[in-house]
Amino acid sequence: MPPSVPCPTRRVARTLRTSLFAQVTCALVLGIVVGKLWPDTATALQPLGDGFTRLIKTVISPLVFCVVVVGIAKAGDLKAFGRIGVKALIWFEIASTAALVIGLVAANVVGPGKGMNVDPSSLDAAAVQETTGGGHLPTTTEFILNALPHSFIGSFAENELLQVLILACLVGAALLHLGHTKVPKVLPAIEQAQEIIFAVVGFIMRLAPLAVFGAMAHLVGNYGLGVMRTYAKLIVLCYVAAALFVALLAVALKLVTGLSLWKFLRYIREEMLLALGTASTESVMPRVMQKLRRAGARDDAVGLVLPTGYSFNLDGASLYLSIGTLFIAQAVGVDLSLGQQITVVLVLMLTSKGMAGIPGSAFLALSATASSLGAIPAGAVALLLGVDRIMDSMRVVTNLLGNCVAVFAVSRWEGALDTARARKVLDGEDASTPDGGEKGLGADKGPGGEKGPGGETATEALAPGVPAQNKPTELKEPKEPTELKEPASEVG
Repeated sequence: MPPSVPCPTRRVARTLRTSLFAQVTCALVLGIVVGKLWPDTATALQPLGDGFTRLIKTVISPLVFCVVVVGIAKAGDLKAFGRIGVKALIWFEIASTAALVIGLVAANVVGPGKGMNVDPSSLDAAAVQETTGGGHLPTTTEFILNALPHSFIGSFAENELLQVLILACLVGAALLHLGHTKVPKVLPAIEQAQEIIFAVVGFIMRLAPLAVFGAMAHLVGNYGLGVMRTYAKLIVLCYVAAALFVALLAVALKLVTGLSLWKFLRYIREEMLLALGTASTESVMPRVMQKLRRAGARDDAVGLVLPTGYSFNLDGASLYLSIGTLFIAQAVGVDLSLGQQITVVLVLMLTSKGMAGIPGSAFLALSATASSLGAIPAGAVALLLGVDRIMDSMRVVTNLLGNCVAVFAVSRWEGALDTARARKVLDGEDASTPDGGEKGLGADKGPGGEKGPGGETATEALAPGVPAQNKPTELKEPKEPTELKEPASEVG
């Protein structure tokens, strides 16, 4: 007798119950509908998205700390960690400069603001002041000083990622210096804390559909869909330019690592949709770190490159800032010369690095650029107030993909990427259960499930996602008796 085929209703119900991607997609569509039909009610749903983001932010700093400390200790080479940092900064500068240039070229060719003939005196400059809260972008000296920890606990409490990174580097270096004989229990304790944090992330991610629903309903209810008609030319240009930049990222990833960006997009589709819905890359950082490690990138590369990129590699923001500057100039009838446009690139190369975590940072950077040129009225920045939130999706996707590509590229450059494992994972051969769902942390074994030299699998010998050949044999812990081991719990 042939097996019974489940009815479509049951298949849909099962997909909604088991697939985070399906849940977030439904929440996204439902949020748009509610925001359109009941805008007054929808604007009150913003706390759903804000609450989820706050929960995720509570685990980002301890997670980054644990991943970086474990990565340094297991790599066994602090010099290699320094090389990864330098190579990451070089990649970031090249990528963000390319984004700025693409934005300027696109704005010059299309001219999204030409013909608007806006009178700057008619704009409400006070609205920009309200959006930015009277803040300012840090100077280079302030940025460097702010990156240095002023308190061990305070760095975690204030969620200052660069400060946490520095503390993690110091602790990892201390572990290497003292060795396992003097502090034999510290590294296993940090690894166990890392597993607990990933489990907590798994619990919080169950709230992701609610967060996307609330954030999208608030967006549509507050701004409406009419703003897209008003700024259609600018919006389309920004998204097309972002698509071109992503295509260049795909080419760069293929040339450097041989991996496919499109397969990687499918691999992180749930995180990408969540980032789109909440307009925040921070909301998916823990899950993306977990997936990059599972895809063969070594712990120290993931732990250093991805969090640093959140401050230094804002490709989507760079693209938007360059297009936005020329849009404002064209709208008020200012024709910028080639020399002035080069000045725009140089100024934005600096101001875009200090944007992370500052309210209204895009407007602060645009105002600083306008002031440096002396040809664009600073109040003209108010032209972008109505469309800025619509651009979040473009910025989020481009920023996230740019940082993930940076992790793969720098890892390959440093020899910290298991490309065979990466291909298996991106092809779906090593990262999914028989029913098509993704495994939780610890559920996947090492590459091919091979046994290590001591008879243990890769996940028993290493932190998840670290190839067996990348762990120095001298750092191995004595193998625990089999009967004492607890199975790794699944999350996600």
